[in-house]
Amino acid sequence: MKILFNLPRKKPSPSMGWRSYLAQILLLICLGILVSRAIFLQILDKDFLQQQGQSRYERIVNQNMQRGSITDRNGKILAVSAPVKSAWFEPHKVNVTPEQIKQLSNLTGVKETVIQKRLNSDKKFVYLKRKLPPELAEQIAELNIEGMHLKHEFYRYYPAREQAAHILGFTDIDGRGQEGIELAWQDKLTGADGKRRVIKDRVGRIVEDIELIQSPKPGQDVVLSIDSKIQYLAYRELARAVKKQRAKSGSIVALDVQTGEILAMANYPAFNPNRRASINYEVIRNRVLIDTFEPGSTIKPFTVAAALEVGLIEPNMRMETAGGKLQIGKATIHDVSDKGNLTVSQIIQTSSNVGAAKIGLLLSQQTFWEMLNRSGFGAVTGVGFPGEARGRLRAYDTWRPIEQATMSYGYGISVSLMQLARAYTLFATDGELKPITLLKRDMPAIGQKIISRETAYSVRKMLELAVQPEGTGNSARVNGYRVAGKTGTAHKRLDSQKGYATNRYISSFVGFAPASDPRVIIAVMIDEPSNGDYYGGTVAAPVFGQVMESTLRMLNVPFDESLGNLVVSPTATELEGQG
Repeated sequence: MKILFNLPRKKPSPSMGWRSYLAQILLLICLGILVSRAIFLQILDKDFLQQQGQSRYERIVNQNMQRGSITDRNGKILAVSAPVKSAWFEPHKVNVTPEQIKQLSNLTGVKETVIQKRLNSDKKFVYLKRKLPPELAEQIAELNIEGMHLKHEFYRYYPAREQAAHILGFTDIDGRGQEGIELAWQDKLTGADGKRRVIKDRVGRIVEDIELIQSPKPGQDVVLSIDSKIQYLAYRELARAVKKQRAKSGSIVALDVQTGEILAMANYPAFNPNRRASINYEVIRNRVLIDTFEPGSTIKPFTVAAALEVGLIEPNMRMETAGGKLQIGKATIHDVSDKGNLTVSQIIQTSSNVGAAKIGLLLSQQTFWEMLNRSGFGAVTGVGFPGEARGRLRAYDTWRPIEQATMSYGYGISVSLMQLARAYTLFATDGELKPITLLKRDMPAIGQKIISRETAYSVRKMLELAVQPEGTGNSARVNGYRVAGKTGTAHKRLDSQKGYATNRYISSFVGFAPASDPRVIIAVMIDEPSNGDYYGGTVAAPVFGQVMESTLRMLNVPFDESLGNLVVSPTATELEGQG
């Protein structure tokens, strides 16, 4: 054992020394590189790497908020958003079999070739089908197709369909208002979507909520002044009249005299806002507010009111209309028949064009223009509806005598039906022009004083006479109520705007009831009736009577006349002055 321990040791080779040192140096260099890389990754490039990592599993998703509802004055839903889902692809991530494509086609109604084309898109986001009912979306989710997702959205639904379509308008597929109330109150109804950061798994399912980035703001509800029951019957009676008269179209509006609220507003033909793909864009405009027409004899009360205000006439003052003609320069104004010597009240009652023209020519041009202008003609009503028409009221210093004369019975001026209805608040109140609204109002509206109480009362009595058996508006009478109103029958202008068509008419009626304490104003316009009748008294007045009777009963307005007061005059249509 001693010998073994005393064996001589082998000296290390010089090459082994430098190799060891080299290995150590290399190890130190590698360690330095690793430490440097770690410092770079963990400190210097930390934000970039975190962003890259988060981009693979973190997402910022929108939290869609439900659009506000639209209701009538009694809380009945007119427009509401229902939750639905939309299916969409990430084409570069989709993993789908031919059988799954066939199933998708059967569920959504999208052709297989269309689905395949969308899958081949180079876009990062492609819709398969939008606005799917929840049960259908659930069936699609059960297919478990990688790269296909379901997005939470809302579908706008309109329970009243055609009846209130022109008031409400509609939204596009993304929920933005396009017409009517939906457009006018877009900001209030929409609110604001929220944003939140989430973690999704590889198939796009949310597995964790990280943080709320932006709080959602729900859309606010809009409460309209419309009464759904009155709206329904107004639309129904208008549609019946347009069909019966084989007319081009028709419009109707009902106002609350006290508050200025619009209780009903309808047009026919109409459209179903629930079927956006098939909407006929020729009928979507709200003609009550957007279309204008020459009002004919419904303007005569304003001519008389202007003359009463300045003391040029009195209700019982007589004027000669013998012969039923009035020559002004080369033009001749006609009545349908020779009405003889008439009082001012009888001029309104029988709708004499000659009598109205003579009264209009007594006025100075400025006085007459101011009466029409202060009554709201030539200006928007302020109701806030998109595209509302101003109408046409020319400057008085451009009028010729014949133009002043024809304007006194409703030619040479254009108005909307809403302007006309609102203007009649002068006679339904003590001479105030009431502000009108499409939103529910809780208190009476304060109007602008335009004419004296005495003038308003005098014209109201004349309008009552116009609805008596000897007047042109006998068909507008309502059992149990005193009615005041005026018929209008106007030739339509030719498309060239030069001259008038001999066989195309606008038939209208505007009135209110009960005349003793007016509560409701209704205006009706029928465009181009072609079934034989065209006088306002036989075409538009019956619609007024039917809607007014039901409206007054719905509102529990007390009778101001005994029941059974209706007497039909067979010659009422012959009394119309065609003005």
